[in-house]
Amino acid sequence: MSNKLFVGNVSFRASEDDLKDLFGKAGEVLSAKLVKDPATGRSKGFGFVEMATQADADKAIQMFNGSNFMDRNLVVDKAKPRQPQKGSRGFRERSHRRREA
Repeated sequence: MSNKLFVGNVSFRASEDDLKDLFGKAGEVLSAKLVKDPATGRSKGFGFVEMATQADADKAIQMFNGSNFMDRNLVVDKAKPRQPQKGSRGFRERSHRRREA
């Protein structure tokens, strides 16, 4: 079972270190990553925190889901596995398909 958490509604002022410090109050943080817009480098307002144990992850959800952090109410939940976008095909599949035609 994964100890990775989705953290939403994060202030645009928050840094990855801010998330590590906050979630460290619930247990050992292995990593904290904010998702950023590749064009601007600006935070998209959500990220992921990986806790050392499942117990730490559960405690973090209880402590921080709905809590106020930097004037925003955080959304904290277990991260879901990444799913391919519907109708999306990778570059290899498209280029391979053209050669068959």
